[in-house]
Amino acid sequence: MPRVHKRDMAKILVIGGSLGGLFAANILLRQGHEVTLLEKAMGSMDGRGAGIVTHDALADALRAAGVTVDESLGVPVTGRVTLGADGERLGEMVLPQVLTSWSRLYHMLKESFPNERYLQGKTVKTVTQDDNGVQVSCEDGSKHEAELLIASDGIRSVVRAQVAPNIQPEYAGYIAWRGVCDESHLSKHTLDTLFNYFGFCLPNGEQMLGYPVAGPGNNTQVGQRRYNFVWYRPASEDQELIDLLTDADGNYFPFGIPPLKVSWKHIAKMREAARAILAPQYAEILEKTATPFLQPIYDVRSEQIVFGRIALMGDAAFVGRPHVGMGVTKAGDEALVIARHISALGATPEALAAYGRERLALGQQVVARAQYLGRYMQAQGLKGNGDSSNLKRNATTVMSETAIDISTLLAQGKAVPEATH
Repeated sequence: MPRVHKRDMAKILVIGGSLGGLFAANILLRQGHEVTLLEKAMGSMDGRGAGIVTHDALADALRAAGVTVDESLGVPVTGRVTLGADGERLGEMVLPQVLTSWSRLYHMLKESFPNERYLQGKTVKTVTQDDNGVQVSCEDGSKHEAELLIASDGIRSVVRAQVAPNIQPEYAGYIAWRGVCDESHLSKHTLDTLFNYFGFCLPNGEQMLGYPVAGPGNNTQVGQRRYNFVWYRPASEDQELIDLLTDADGNYFPFGIPPLKVSWKHIAKMREAARAILAPQYAEILEKTATPFLQPIYDVRSEQIVFGRIALMGDAAFVGRPHVGMGVTKAGDEALVIARHISALGATPEALAAYGRERLALGQQVVARAQYLGRYMQAQGLKGNGDSSNLKRNATTVMSETAIDISTLLAQGKAVPEATH
């Protein structure tokens, strides 16, 4: 990527120190700009999140951010398998992929960015702009100015709330139980029949999937890895979701419950359901996962992602349900596009406008794709126990459509099959 001349260097603020923000901050810093990243959390965020499916575009963004991409990125698998409730195979397919983890990517991107430019404890309070730049005030009293602001501060973006308050997350009607289980804890049967695959199990109106990822210390050695799972289950918004987001002491967390606060009663019920309707291999994994947590599934679909000198990216701009498996790749793509237009047009509103024109429709397609993949679970979560038989999906369809590289489909405007429009 071409470097800018010193006279073209600009001050750029990035809000949000997770993966999307680190992508943008690293790439723009390597272009020669004076980049400051503001993150509200204190301390290391290493260990947050769970598994991530990699794609070629993600590797490209990592390299542009100064990260060396090699076999240490993650755990390779050669194919996919779907298990029935009895644990026997319902289908399989060859699909080589590398599976990594949030903490692995965070570690690599954070190491590439100077600590003195990564400011923590910076909760944004107000954002303003004029003809000359952007001004940010934080709750700790600090003030920051720059020529451009890139907001990558997540699904509950403070920046988006100020520039586009009408864009709100919409609950999809179901939640995901998530977690990772140590490889060393699992039986030989589960290791032989499931662990080394991107696996699926498809109870009526639900979906379980999982795959191997690196273990503690990003260890990818056999015996030291973990199995990452995501179990999608319907939950009505007016009652079930509220119960799930309430801890054992009665405290309600409307924007997402911390992993260690999830009620032991809900975890016990989840494991009981796993034994009843999932393949025994998955039931074992859930039984032996120390700290399962849950995530309400939301859609965020923006009609505008650029506001003068302010641009939204990552989950601040669009949130597609995890079925697409491209959330982090999308953020890396957006960071590359922002940097490319700034390189061509300078740190100007025109550069951000060009980014908006290139990425708005693509982001909307990703959200539509995710809605298509999750619609048969959404039908039950929003309508109680309504009949979703016409939305059932077979093993071959699920394996061939979930968490694949849809770059070509996006470019063709075919992220959602025409028959479902």
